[in-house]
Amino acid sequence: MEPTAPAPAPSPAAQPSNDDPDPTAALTRRGFLRVAGIAGITGVAATVAACTAAAAPQWSFGPVPTPGAATTPPSTAPSVAPSAAASVAPSAPASVAPSASPASNLPPGWTEHDIAARNVIRRYVGSLAPAFKDIFGDAAFTKIADMLGAADNYPELQQPPAFIQVPQLVLNDALKPLQPETDGEWTVFRISIDEIEQQIDELKPTVAALGYNGQTPGPTIRVREGAKVRAIFTNNLKETTGVHFHGVEFDDFFMDGVPFVTQKPFAPGESFTYEFTANRPGSMMYHSHHNATDQVGRGLLGAFIVDPKSPTEVDTYDREYVWISNDVLGGFTINGHGFPAVLPILAAVGEKVRVRYMNEGIMYHPFHSHGYRQQIVARDGYALGSNAYGADTVTVGPGERWDVNITAERPGLWAYHCHILPHVEGPDGMFGMVNVFIVVPTKQDVDTILAALTAAS
Repeated sequence: MEPTAPAPAPSPAAQPSNDDPDPTAALTRRGFLRVAGIAGITGVAATVAACTAAAAPQWSFGPVPTPGAATTPPSTAPSVAPSAAASVAPSAPASVAPSASPASNLPPGWTEHDIAARNVIRRYVGSLAPAFKDIFGDAAFTKIADMLGAADNYPELQQPPAFIQVPQLVLNDALKPLQPETDGEWTVFRISIDEIEQQIDELKPTVAALGYNGQTPGPTIRVREGAKVRAIFTNNLKETTGVHFHGVEFDDFFMDGVPFVTQKPFAPGESFTYEFTANRPGSMMYHSHHNATDQVGRGLLGAFIVDPKSPTEVDTYDREYVWISNDVLGGFTINGHGFPAVLPILAAVGEKVRVRYMNEGIMYHPFHSHGYRQQIVARDGYALGSNAYGADTVTVGPGERWDVNITAERPGLWAYHCHILPHVEGPDGMFGMVNVFIVVPTKQDVDTILAALTAAS
């Protein structure tokens, strides 16, 4: 997952300058991995990797609960999740079975639910754990170690975090952004429509899916306001399809991508070219509009972002996270994965993060940020301006896009999830539409985490 070439020197801002003639040149600066972060990885990756390996067996800084009998009768205690060895698909990354404790070794008052719930967080943190010591300090690190039962030397501690064992949209966008061609005044994107296997998390078997350029969500298509866009889609499926750019105000309605209303569907082996002007800025989407309940549900969806020609202060941010929810393929997912395989949002104290919610599913999802206010600055790509407001829960309906800014003020690990509880938590702990906002004291700490993740991958 490392860049194929050395990263260029970062610009002072995360957003493109109005003087930048090539809007794609700034793509990596907007991503979860800024150029500065990528460049910072090189110098510390080996050190962090070595520290991770060396520290894992000794990661014990807090008291360990004394084993005791469960207070809940065995007949009413939820069962522990099946062993990973029985469920990992052959193509999945190598992983170990989740750690578990026999019922006779349960801490006092615990049930097997507590063990299963802790195992999920152990998978999420993985070998990233030792990096927390220098970042958050001994006191916080001791509490984390105690919560996770570090003295058990559980196997997940020596494995990459769950979210680094599966492909991730935000990382793909940052490290290998979709690069357009130029044909005169046209910005040209070539995109395939493919049958794929999607891994919802690192332990589950893959599921049959559809994707753009071999992934779901598809690669983010990004242009500057006013760009003339030519998007050429090639159908590699065994069925017909069509593509709709959701939120675009077309001059030519025949480019709207609705089969039998604005075009014929294009068949297997055929290509179709959409041409339009990106005439307004904002967060938009592209997806199938043919047999859409099935095709979008199976993964034909992606982000289309149009950056403003003249950014305002609201449009200036340090990091960005595209958050595409779906509730069909593989259950409740964020960017094609369920927790703990959902990529966290990273920021340093003082930084501003833009989160772009895009709901490609069929249900409403109220996304709630623990400990932080979300400043809602745009809906469906339309800036709210002076009507922007703060909230800790933002309900995103099917087809809607909401843009929020979050200013990182306090370090910590902050839960961030859909607040329809059956979408996020069950007898075996948290799953589905759960994320974590990781706020660290300095930008150098972000680089340390990125280095640890890169080494782990």
